Amino acid sequence: MASRAPAATSRLMVGFRKWYYNACGFNKFGLMRDDTINEDTDVKEAIRRLPEQVYNDRMFRLKRALDLSMKQQILPKDQWTKYEEDVHYLEPYLEEVMCERKEKEEWAKK
Repeated sequence: MASRAPAATSRLMVGFRKWYYNACGFNKFGLMRDDTINEDTDVKEAIRRLPEQVYNDRMFRLKRALDLSMKQQILPKDQWTKYEEDVHYLEPYLEEVMCERKEKEEWAKK
């Protein structure tokens, strides 16, 4: 019985994550989670480091979302970004930028 509890909790958390992902609404515009991150200096640097194709895909999604928002429309349901398809493409670059910034701050203290 004890071995089943973690699996049930894990399934429950995945179900909650999927529900919350759909409740946020950005997927209805074709956006991914990383498209919605507030752009501070670290995020801007991470975006600058993206490969060209990934950057172009991001810009397409953002422009399409702005256009749909202005028209007060959403994409057809078959074109919504699905939880399973959402790739955290910006995270590795953002972590790298944050580590570099922290390292610079440490060097500046010395």
